[in-house]
Amino acid sequence: MADSGKMLEAPVAHTRMAPVSTPVQSKSKKVHYPFWFGGSASCFAAGVTHPLDLVKVRLQTRAPDAPKTMVGTFGHILRNNGFTGLYNGLSAALLRQITYSTTRFGIYEELKSRFAKPSTNSSSSTSPGFLTLLGIACASGLIGGFVGNPADVLNVRMQSDAALPPAQRRNYRHAFHGLVQMTKTEGFASLFRGVWPNSTRAILMTASQLTSYDIFKRLCIEQVGMGDNIGTHFTASFLAGFVATTVCSPVDVIKTRIMTASPAESRGHSIAGLLRDICRKEGLTWTFRGWVPSFIRLGPHTIATFIFLEEHKKLYRKLKGI
Repeated sequence: MADSGKMLEAPVAHTRMAPVSTPVQSKSKKVHYPFWFGGSASCFAAGVTHPLDLVKVRLQTRAPDAPKTMVGTFGHILRNNGFTGLYNGLSAALLRQITYSTTRFGIYEELKSRFAKPSTNSSSSTSPGFLTLLGIACASGLIGGFVGNPADVLNVRMQSDAALPPAQRRNYRHAFHGLVQMTKTEGFASLFRGVWPNSTRAILMTASQLTSYDIFKRLCIEQVGMGDNIGTHFTASFLAGFVATTVCSPVDVIKTRIMTASPAESRGHSIAGLLRDICRKEGLTWTFRGWVPSFIRLGPHTIATFIFLEEHKKLYRKLKGI
């Protein structure tokens, strides 16, 4: 009888223990993060890398007698505008991240979670494939480019303003003052000047930056054996910054030239005409003008953005007890 009692106990203990881990696993794997995390992380990153972005814009729009190197441009700004001159246009840069980056990151993360497929060997979900991620990133970048264009025009203008002759300066005090002045003096359409090259750049940026980060992160974890930690996030974001800088460089130069042009300069000039004029005057080297400062700016910005984003997610999971 004692033996039969033991035989009855074993299956009872087994049936009580088996179901316990299943609901806990499924809850811990599925996390829906707030839409604004990408914009918040990008704002933190912009505060760190704004001087580098300023130098990049100055090099792309420099006058013939202006410094031709990154170091020379830094020195020129410090001599003529002081240390605070390195942060000209910061309010517009933050407004750009709040609009542009919040939109593209939010849509990308939302669609990525919706297209994720359940894993066959666990309760977790797997990230979409490369082509799916690429399509999601392109759509997110296109919408983000439209939403962020007014702030992007302001950002470029405020960064390049101090390099102009005094009579040509716009002297926007901050981003909202610039929005009002642009609308009053140039009409509402001026807020969307350069929207097509800007949206093209946003598509290329989002596709190359966000998609490559996810791919590099997956390779680091699955192929190299790295953990999901800050070392992996740094490596993946550094490589993503290199890819994004190279892909976006030609469109970035065109976008900057269009946005800084005066109404008289831009009247009657199409994008094709602008390309023709640049190629005739400067050859094909214009496509990567400012690449080094672009990478020095975009590399750290990409690294900072994704590290801040991963820390946002980590803190969110901690607060939610996940």
